[in-house]
Amino acid sequence: MTVDIWSDVRCPFCYIGKHKFENALKKFEHGGKVKVNWHSFQLDPNLETQPDISTMDYFVEAKNVSKEQAQQMFENVEKMAAETGLEMDPNSSVVANSFRAHLLLQLAKEKGKANELKEELFKAHFSEGKNIDDHETLLQIAASAGLDSEEAEKALTSEDFAYAVKQDEMQAQQIGVRGVPFFVFENKYGVSGAQPSETFLEVLQKVWEEQN
Repeated sequence: MTVDIWSDVRCPFCYIGKHKFENALKKFEHGGKVKVNWHSFQLDPNLETQPDISTMDYFVEAKNVSKEQAQQMFENVEKMAAETGLEMDPNSSVVANSFRAHLLLQLAKEKGKANELKEELFKAHFSEGKNIDDHETLLQIAASAGLDSEEAEKALTSEDFAYAVKQDEMQAQQIGVRGVPFFVFENKYGVSGAQPSETFLEVLQKVWEEQN
């Protein structure tokens, strides 16, 4: 069975959704036969990396909400993450464009290490407060995911991988993806958002039964 996932490194619900899906896979008796394909999706391609401003201030201005509303939203995200076993601190994350992180993802897909890289990128951004648009930081993340340093260096300026990122986003547009995370099971069933693990498990079982 194939599951295609569109997500952005900057999206907290993508991190939470990844772990909820993986929790479902652990409970699914045929989990070892599920192939996961990660796809690039930028929520804000025009975002300017600004490591010197706080995420809270950026969020308040970008979303046109009060600081109190933003704080409540951040706390809700932290609570959701904790329920999934994740430590997240949205306040400490760096305002950074995710395009170059997606270039690395395209390399990781070629090398069969996309899942490892996604996890390291999410952890760096949401738990460790690292700049996911910083050259050296990205190379360190790539190494921690098991990618070759020279290949990672080339990936960060690769026109081929830039094209692959755009292709992923065009495919998402064609199938009507308007937000992430977005999961597609066997090119047939779409599931949007960080759904409960039970929901993912139900879909996995349903698709498996139909196939077999």
